[in-house]
Amino acid sequence: MSKIAEYLREHITGEVLTSAAARRYFSVDGSILTVTPSVIVYPQNENDVRKAARFTWQLAERGRVIPITARGMGTDQAGAAIGSGIIMVFPAHMNKLLELDTKTGTVVVEPGINYAKLQQALHTHGRFLPPFPSSVEFSTIGGAVANNAAGEKTIKYGDTRNHVKELRVVLANGEVMVTKRLNKRELSKKMGLATFEGEIYRAMDILLEENQETVKNSRLNVSKNSTGYDLADIKDKDGSFDLTPLIVGSQGTLGIVTEAVLEINHYNPKTALFSAFFDDLHSAQEVVLELARMPEKPSALEMVDKGVLKFIHQHHPNQLKDLVEDPLPELVLLIELDDLERTQKRSMSKIEKVLKHYKIKYQMATDEETKERLWKIRHSAALIVAHHEGDAKSLPFIEDGVVPTDRFQEYIEAIETLFKKHHVTSAMWGHAGNDNLHIQPFLDLGQLGDRQKVFRLCDEYYKMVIGMGGSTSGEHNDGRIRAPYLQELYGQQVYSLFQKVKKIFDPYDTLNPGVKIDVDKDTIVPLLRNEFTTNRIFDHLPPA
Repeated sequence: MSKIAEYLREHITGEVLTSAAARRYFSVDGSILTVTPSVIVYPQNENDVRKAARFTWQLAERGRVIPITARGMGTDQAGAAIGSGIIMVFPAHMNKLLELDTKTGTVVVEPGINYAKLQQALHTHGRFLPPFPSSVEFSTIGGAVANNAAGEKTIKYGDTRNHVKELRVVLANGEVMVTKRLNKRELSKKMGLATFEGEIYRAMDILLEENQETVKNSRLNVSKNSTGYDLADIKDKDGSFDLTPLIVGSQGTLGIVTEAVLEINHYNPKTALFSAFFDDLHSAQEVVLELARMPEKPSALEMVDKGVLKFIHQHHPNQLKDLVEDPLPELVLLIELDDLERTQKRSMSKIEKVLKHYKIKYQMATDEETKERLWKIRHSAALIVAHHEGDAKSLPFIEDGVVPTDRFQEYIEAIETLFKKHHVTSAMWGHAGNDNLHIQPFLDLGQLGDRQKVFRLCDEYYKMVIGMGGSTSGEHNDGRIRAPYLQELYGQQVYSLFQKVKKIFDPYDTLNPGVKIDVDKDTIVPLLRNEFTTNRIFDHLPPA
């Protein structure tokens, strides 16, 4: 591997590391898995990415496969930011805001830019990028694009895929492709290219044409979804064609994004916030359904369950003082409105009417200080993620399921039953408006019994979610953890199309292999860590 590192040092302008310390640092991400890389590359520019990709392609042509894994800040919780070959780290150099156009509502950025810093820059212009994840303070835009990230604003504004207009993508052989929506004439021109890009367009057009019904049926009946490959949004009824939705959420398995053009929205900090306290899950489900059907949707509809509240009262008794008192409710909803004043007042009246109809206790605030205090109810879930009891820690591995909107109560009750069966302590929080919950059970990876329990819980949890007509991931994507369940989730016909797409874009399997496609549980069991820590992001709080 030293020869490969030397070649890269000679041919790219960025840095190349092979030290044991660097390889050890990049052997983990935000998941419970570990894979030690061989070489760490900090690309200075797109040309560095192209040269590295071209080099690995040439090696693969001669039978030697060296994988490339693109990486931002390594917050991925499903093991997609680790790999055995080259780890390509973008935040060091490719971290710039290249262009901001408030007239068209677009921003052009490099993948390594910090999400929070971009958001701050947009706020100064009265704009924002709505699908920010809870890891916004220490994650990158490249990671958000790779995972099709979403968050608390997704109920109103949609996920990352809804906000990406164009991408510059380095293909497996080092060519650069710009993805955007093409009309029939432009598509025909692309398909006529005597390049790898031309091959991709021809093959993808044939695949979509020959499998129209299967592609149509590949949409899952959930409000957001980050699993698999998005085939259904590539070709419109008018014949226009856009590979952007396919690349978004592909986790670096089809190409390496070096630049993104994003649509941004007007930002209104003058919001209204409700905290509503429920003593039963049925009322909570009914209220969520009614609020999600409002013409002017809430900008956030978040929840924490009684388990979160119990944990906070036990371990941080002053955190929610005067906000949530005994007897603790079964569930708390945080409902935010960010419309302009007249519309916001109308929506506030509707929400109050709904809550009063179900006899739900609530608080409402429009001033910043009170809103900040109320948001602590939801954001306190981060304290669970950072907590450990002895050697048992809150682990991310069944933490992102999403179900159809009418299964909310059933979903929560089924999770509680699952944990009781396995005698596991946990709590639930997440995006009630999208029926997308986060759960991180307390387990000790140093204990063989708990290590075995990880995979038993995975099997039972994801089978339950799929059985409800849900998706195994609403916003954190497949990675290695959830990839073994993709075939069961989509069925063999759709899954075989995913395999063909991967082969079209990456015939030698050099782009982040072991993620998404052709992954079984036996391949990830040996990758399980012996211990889990979030120390590397304690400058903030782990995302919740």
